[in-house]
Amino acid sequence: MNADKAHQRRIAYAARNAQAEKDASSAEICRLVVDQPWYRAANTIMWYLHCRSEVRTLPTVAAELAGGKRIVVPYCTVDASGQKQLGLWRLQALDELLPGMWNILEPPRERWQDPAKQVRAEELDAVIVPGVAFDRQGGRLGNGAGYYDRLLARVRPDAVLAAVCYEAQLLPAVAVDQHDVYMDFVITEQAVYPGKGRAGC
Repeated sequence: MNADKAHQRRIAYAARNAQAEKDASSAEICRLVVDQPWYRAANTIMWYLHCRSEVRTLPTVAAELAGGKRIVVPYCTVDASGQKQLGLWRLQALDELLPGMWNILEPPRERWQDPAKQVRAEELDAVIVPGVAFDRQGGRLGNGAGYYDRLLARVRPDAVLAAVCYEAQLLPAVAVDQHDVYMDFVITEQAVYPGKGRAGC
């Protein structure tokens, strides 16, 4: 494991866990997301479903389901070769979901292959991305399992990648490897920071 990344994860996990008023801060972050012009223009949007101390997305996902957006949520699975990957599920109601890996809400396993619910990464117009730490240039440090690295490598070049985090999770510069993808935006409760995007990789 990269020692710099491990050190930065410890710092950012502690800051995220200590974040005060998580509900209020999360609501402001999500409000900033849905107010962005690129969000309003997008048709198919992937929202992650929060767990533990992450920015809380579930209330906004519930609200967005009532609108005209095509909402997609990820779930942890494997591809045909057994490699970890995120499956993409067309969400139409929250009661479709059950607690799964790490107690994150996900579709029931017996329906993972339902063709009416599957979405290809290439269909996404915008991706709301979680993480452990970020910087104001769009650098992202995830949990280390690689799920999002593999997903983001498959989305269209014009799809918007927007990270959400608390201001306390921002570092001057996160440790990045060659395969790591920069975000187009990093959105906190205080600001919307334009990132380098994939052109900066």
